[in-house]
Amino acid sequence: MRIGVPKEIKNHEYRVGLVPAGVRELVGAGHQVLIQSTAGTGIGLADSAYQAAGAEIVTTAAEVFAASDLIVKVKEPQLAECAMLRRGQVLFTYLHLAADLEQAKALMASGATAIAYETVTATDGSLPLLTPMSEVAGRMSIQVGAASLQKANGGSGVLLGGIPGVAPANVVILGGGVSGTSAAEIAIGMRADVTIVDRSLKRLRVLDSIFGGRLKTMASTAGAIEALVAEADLVIGAVLVVGAAAPKLVTREMVRKMKPGSVMVDISIDQGGCFATSRPTTHTDPTFTVDGVVHYCVTNMPGAVPRTSTFGLTNATLPYIRALADHGAARALALDPGLAQGLNVHQGAITHEAVARDLKLTLSAAPAFG
Repeated sequence: MRIGVPKEIKNHEYRVGLVPAGVRELVGAGHQVLIQSTAGTGIGLADSAYQAAGAEIVTTAAEVFAASDLIVKVKEPQLAECAMLRRGQVLFTYLHLAADLEQAKALMASGATAIAYETVTATDGSLPLLTPMSEVAGRMSIQVGAASLQKANGGSGVLLGGIPGVAPANVVILGGGVSGTSAAEIAIGMRADVTIVDRSLKRLRVLDSIFGGRLKTMASTAGAIEALVAEADLVIGAVLVVGAAAPKLVTREMVRKMKPGSVMVDISIDQGGCFATSRPTTHTDPTFTVDGVVHYCVTNMPGAVPRTSTFGLTNATLPYIRALADHGAARALALDPGLAQGLNVHQGAITHEAVARDLKLTLSAAPAFG
């Protein structure tokens, strides 16, 4: 199979879909790999490193799309990239379609088969291709939140960990999954006062055990969230509903009651965000203020640490890329029901229930690959 890796074009996005070690594995298995020139230079991977691993370097994205059977990316295709996709071609990347009707329609118009990293499921129900980036985003959320709390950045001027005789910042984390747990690890390590909120009492018991009582836990209700947010210095939104738009857990009225200079970091923004006041931002202009509250809503947070993110992601994606290349998409999806859960768009139709529901589009039954 001919596998193509274009250079990412989203704002300040330096990650790349394959590293040279992955290229070597695929070429060794008899596949051809095309890499767009300078696709990896943002993380220190020169074209020569890809060539040494057996890749063919091409100049433009158009060449990659035109010559490849399988396109491997990191971020959702921009509209110019959607226009280069074609029927019969397979796209394997993050999509986050539930919050992006325009992209969904462009993918449908292309006729391509689009498999989303974020809905691929493991046998235990976990999301193996979302996990590494959730870990990165969770850990980053505390870093950027702490920086945003600085007075020069619009915050209240509170040091996250406090000092002897001065209370630490009050951090509230909405969601106890991978991102929320990763955020809690860093916040506790920085000596903040941390409360984590989740709907699952079972998960809260696990978190209480993991952290040995070093954080507070709270069952998720509207009343509990309202009370916690009102006293928070930093709120992390780490809510995930697989394939679907994130629920708006923090209302506009709750934001109005927050302390001036407090900070909200919305990790869920890729799925539309879990704060009513959220809107997507970029690494170039990452924050905005509503009712005196600083909002950080960058849609590709892990792109800020692209080297760590790329290696973490490609460790997880390579086995799936290999399966798609070795067997072809139809057979690979038939052999692996978890990979089949990643199918979002196929030949002009939406095939993922949550995506179709949130975008108010017709759901088509997934094809019976065999």
